Amino acid sequence: MAFWWPLLVLGFAYAVGRFLLMLIPPNVPSIDVDTSDVLDDGSQTKDNSFIYIPRRGRQTEKVQCYEPATMKYLGFFPALQPDEVKERVAQARKAQKIWAKSSFKQRRQFLRVLLKYIIEHQELICEISSRDTGKTMVDASLGEIMTTCEKITWLLSEGERWLRPEYRSSGRSMLHKAARVEFHPLGVIGAIVPWNYPFHNIFNPMLAAVFSGNGIVIKVSEHASWSGCFYFRIIQAALAAIGAPENLVDIITGFAETGEALVSSVDKVIFVGSSGVGKMIMRKASETLTPVTLELGGKDAFIVCEDVDVPHVAQIAVRGALQASGQNCAGAERFYVHQDIYKTFVSQVVKIVKSVTVGPPLSGKYDMGAICMPDHTEKLQTLVNDALDKGAEIAGRGSFGNLGSDAVDQFFQPTVIVNVDHSMHLMQEEVSFHLLPSVNVFT
Repeated sequence: MAFWWPLLVLGFAYAVGRFLLMLIPPNVPSIDVDTSDVLDDGSQTKDNSFIYIPRRGRQTEKVQCYEPATMKYLGFFPALQPDEVKERVAQARKAQKIWAKSSFKQRRQFLRVLLKYIIEHQELICEISSRDTGKTMVDASLGEIMTTCEKITWLLSEGERWLRPEYRSSGRSMLHKAARVEFHPLGVIGAIVPWNYPFHNIFNPMLAAVFSGNGIVIKVSEHASWSGCFYFRIIQAALAAIGAPENLVDIITGFAETGEALVSSVDKVIFVGSSGVGKMIMRKASETLTPVTLELGGKDAFIVCEDVDVPHVAQIAVRGALQASGQNCAGAERFYVHQDIYKTFVSQVVKIVKSVTVGPPLSGKYDMGAICMPDHTEKLQTLVNDALDKGAEIAGRGSFGNLGSDAVDQFFQPTVIVNVDHSMHLMQEEVSFHLLPSVNVFT
């Protein structure tokens, strides 16, 4: 006993010391990101700020950027050619070979640096997103900041555990063998992301890729390149702060040819977008047997049964349809309501929608902002007209706020449409904007 007693004391002291060390917060460096060319401080004059009129037809050389709510010109970025894309991927591949040997401690520090900057500069991040996509600051906070911070927090606490080797049973016929599954970096990931949540859509694949020891090249949407290229500066600064190799993460801009070149150059493809483009990406990736992860659009149904709390569900339904000005890939697009509560449900939804106001997103006064993509107000009105021509009715609409005398055609009132059926285009095509079509269900 006399021999074991000192060992027990030492072991207990070691455990207490480790516990106390865990209570000491890690030293997380701050990073500086240049914002001089993105902040709208009111200093711009008519000489250096003008309204942009999007050119109809296909563009190939430059990605033009503008604010949807004002059509104020923001600048342009190059549309990278296939050879340029392959060179960017090659540079990321060199960096990834170094990064693959990094420790989880260094990777966690990268996440902490990002998290610190995001929390301290969330208003700036939201404002950039709002200016580039037309969403309100509240929608930007919920869809960009909260979701991204939650994923960083999860990776910090759980990421290493899920990447540890997993031991498996080798079976009775192989009792003399040991079996385990190991997780190794794939190499360079290629991500093609949409415009509706520009900050989160970049950080979502990037965080997982980098923490897993991969490099990543992300093609941002031509409708959100201005914000995407600014958010890239945050990533670059965080990587530099922890001594990570240059070019481990890269952002590229362009159109279909740029994305096609990326698909054929990387070790795995992540795509978020339409089903039509998803099929083309899968077809292209099959030529090199490149694995793909596809998050595709659809026509999400919202089914309301007769036993629900109607006032509560009506609130959820409106939020599900109109979040981020309706520009939400997971938003509700079709509503099927039990006949016993149909009239009550529609009445509650109409009451809520009529209280929704649409206006300039940065004013802080309105519930919904502008539509990001050009010509979509025209598309929405075409869908509404088609439904009305086939017997549908408008049950209620939201209202416009003070848009100003120089308002542009990028605003649309949220609209509740009833008596719809599946012959109407708005019940067949993915809309993701402002419309709440409702159908009776007889069960």
